[in-house]
Amino acid sequence: MRTERFTFPGHGGHDLAARLDLPSGAHLATAVFAHCFTCSKDITAARRIAARLTTLGYAVLRFDFTGLGHSGGEFENTSFTSNVDDLYAAVASLTAQGMAPTLLIGHSLGGAAVLKAAANLPDIKAVVTIGAPADPAHVMHNFGTSLAEIKKHGKATVTLAGRPFTISHDFVQDVAATQLNDSLAKLRAALLVLHSPIDQTVGIENASQIFMAAKHPKSFVSLDTADHLISDPDDAEYVADVIAAWARKYLPVVKTKPDNNIPEGVLRVSEADPDGFLQDIRSGDNHSALADEPASFGGTNKGMSPYGFLSAALGACTSMTIRMYARRKKMALTHVSVDITHGKSHFEDAEASTKTKIDVFEREIHLTGDLTDDDRARLLEIADKCPVHRTLEQSSQVISRLV
Repeated sequence: MRTERFTFPGHGGHDLAARLDLPSGAHLATAVFAHCFTCSKDITAARRIAARLTTLGYAVLRFDFTGLGHSGGEFENTSFTSNVDDLYAAVASLTAQGMAPTLLIGHSLGGAAVLKAAANLPDIKAVVTIGAPADPAHVMHNFGTSLAEIKKHGKATVTLAGRPFTISHDFVQDVAATQLNDSLAKLRAALLVLHSPIDQTVGIENASQIFMAAKHPKSFVSLDTADHLISDPDDAEYVADVIAAWARKYLPVVKTKPDNNIPEGVLRVSEADPDGFLQDIRSGDNHSALADEPASFGGTNKGMSPYGFLSAALGACTSMTIRMYARRKKMALTHVSVDITHGKSHFEDAEASTKTKIDVFEREIHLTGDLTDDDRARLLEIADKCPVHRTLEQSSQVISRLV
């Protein structure tokens, strides 16, 4: 993943701070992420969701609304409507850069904002809400007894998540007057509602109200044990995986030119998580995979280990070689499966000494079909002619150089 700093003028002309997270391989689509009320673009959930989406081919712009995070302007002069206007500005800035977004993702009040904005953005093809309120006025329950002071004095300081914020009477009036039903009725984009049934900040009934008010196509996915801020890394990964899988059905895939940085015939592996072991594997424009280590070794277990890929290469090549021979000889082979056992751990070996070791791969081949004993014996012989098998049995040389 590559991250670029991105600045654009917000609704009031102030510079808004953003980060544009870019995929290292093929770029399928561009998304804008709107953060939760009084949060920032750097909240853990936003960072994790964006990072995971980039490994799946999505570019993600996450920005600070006016007066929050590193963006200019005064928060006390903002409103829900100004947040929506900041979203319009974000979409316009990306479009001017030749990266017109087709996906909007909003967390909590940011979810309500993307619903409001998307109704007036015809190029947006898909919208995702995460723990969003059905009514923006829901946010006022955070103000408690300060509402009377806000009404009396025009503003008041409210402590939210341990930080003081000045809330104006204009803000309160704006959220109170805003309704999403009209926006949902006009929405011409596919909608995905993600919500936790145990959300203590925005109740699950909000998801039901949003879902029922929207037209098809629409989908709902429960986040089960997740909290409102999606603070668990596994929940954030799950959210991103669901969004990516769902959105591909509705988004026009960006036609990209081959990555000139990856020569033909080269498989590129790059870090997806420098704090762990997750690796993004790219082969050409159409193939990608993830490699990782088990959680017991400090990984996140999001992909096979390097030795797992080595075993997979042997198993796949064995099965293909057997099928090729059986097809040519018109054998009654209906199915092949290969079980590979390799008693090694990449992490342990990397930490150990460099003493020479002999690798033993145990290969169990399962053949299904009306085959004679001679057929089975011959196919077992053919398995040993698998190119990967031969490569592993022969001495190999790895030449490395710094680029």
